[in-house]
Amino acid sequence: MQETVHVGLGDRAYDIHIGPGLLARSGDLIAPLLKRKRVAVVSDENVAALHLDALKSGLQNADIEMVSMVLPAGEATKSWPHFTTTVEWLLEQKVERNDVVLAFGGGVIGDLVGFAAAVLRRGVRFVQVPTSLLAQVDSSVGGKTGINSPYGKNLIGAFHQPSLVLADTEVLGTLTERDFLAGYGEVVKYGLLGDFKFFQWLEENASRAAAGDMEARIYAVKRSVEMKAEIVERDETEQGDRALLNLGHTFCHALEAATSYSDRLLHGEGVAIGCALAFEVSARMGLSPQEDPSRIRAHLREMGTKVDLSDIPGDLPDADGLLELMAQDKKVVAGKLNFILARGIGQAFVTSEVDRDLVRRVLQEALAAR
Repeated sequence: MQETVHVGLGDRAYDIHIGPGLLARSGDLIAPLLKRKRVAVVSDENVAALHLDALKSGLQNADIEMVSMVLPAGEATKSWPHFTTTVEWLLEQKVERNDVVLAFGGGVIGDLVGFAAAVLRRGVRFVQVPTSLLAQVDSSVGGKTGINSPYGKNLIGAFHQPSLVLADTEVLGTLTERDFLAGYGEVVKYGLLGDFKFFQWLEENASRAAAGDMEARIYAVKRSVEMKAEIVERDETEQGDRALLNLGHTFCHALEAATSYSDRLLHGEGVAIGCALAFEVSARMGLSPQEDPSRIRAHLREMGTKVDLSDIPGDLPDADGLLELMAQDKKVVAGKLNFILARGIGQAFVTSEVDRDLVRRVLQEALAAR
């Protein structure tokens, strides 16, 4: 019941293994990468409490020694202080250029540890062992690593591809309902940006995946990473097509900054809200069918995830304040903000030809509905 997706990037190619029981097989899968049977693992408090012993056991099955460090859980960990702590710890453990570092956690740990591996001794190999749905379908694949800044999300980082990804879908069973649904924001994004049939499959089957159906979970993860792999292979460093993966993210990153990267809004929840807003703008511009935004919102509501600005607790900036936060986005080129819009579900494209006043009106209406 295990699947493998290959990311074909020449000498940086790697496999993504998807399915239950991969922690138990981790030693056998990672051993071929090792010059010496020793790995350094970085995790967070929540994941370590639940799964670190299982990973250690899986590695010991192949006689691999493990040293580990545990960081606080949460988006605030993607910061300079914890990045410095991680790099210094890896140096303290005498991690060499031929060694392998394991990122064992959700998107925060994967991004942080991948960035640490990218700069440690000018680059050491690392393995992603993603434990959240969001990380399994998105952030563990493609080599984007980094940390946040007070100026915005993921503004400091590097492209550094993993050497292997182990997405153990059994681990998803320990996620809270909110964390699973937050990850679903990234899953539905793939259908919305490039595969209408996948979106239709999600409309019919995503509730089974949320309820724990392993076959549905495996397919949702597999199809998501297949789509990401195809795009990354075409455009590894985001010079063109890869920007499509940021559907919903321009709005999302502004909302995350507005909520101080706190638990008020999880990243995947922001992506879901951002996708709904992107389709609203697309429909207002006459690009996509008028019924698309309501269809997308209806599906997200049925799944139980956040959909609108009214679903975010606490105060938010006004429309101009949100636009100002959007202006810090990495997709700003020559002062113009690139948006990912759509000509319909499954037909996303990148453009800088967006009327700022229209975006302001959409935000004003969304804020007024709070």
